[in-house]
Amino acid sequence: MFKEFKEFALKGSVMDLAVGVIVGGAVGKVVTSVVTDVVMPPIGALLGAVDFSNLYVNMSGRTFSSYEAAKAAGAAVLGYGTFINAVIYFLVIMLVVFLLVKMMNKLRRQKVIETKQCPRCLTGVPAEATRCPACTSDLE
Repeated sequence: MFKEFKEFALKGSVMDLAVGVIVGGAVGKVVTSVVTDVVMPPIGALLGAVDFSNLYVNMSGRTFSSYEAAKAAGAAVLGYGTFINAVIYFLVIMLVVFLLVKMMNKLRRQKVIETKQCPRCLTGVPAEATRCPACTSDLE
């Protein structure tokens, strides 16, 4: 049983998945930093110095200085600013994944080799070839 588990755990696909999860976690931290530290401050500045993470609707009737203070007090609050941050975070991740997949697809594309037919043996030969690899006859 240990041998079977070892074979399963060391398969290429399992190891690839493990590496993907680890790299994904690291990329997630970078994207979080990009959203919270790079993307959101200019958007907040354009909208009049708005800090999205501090936008909320207080449903408790009490007054609080910030969203964190209301949450710490256990008040009923609707944190729509945090939701806006999460949506932007999701969109940035989707953009990064889209660009990554697009780049990988571009790298995977095979160059299409144009061919011509050898008049002697009718074998497909690359268009730039001057000699047929099958029958060795000269090509035009």
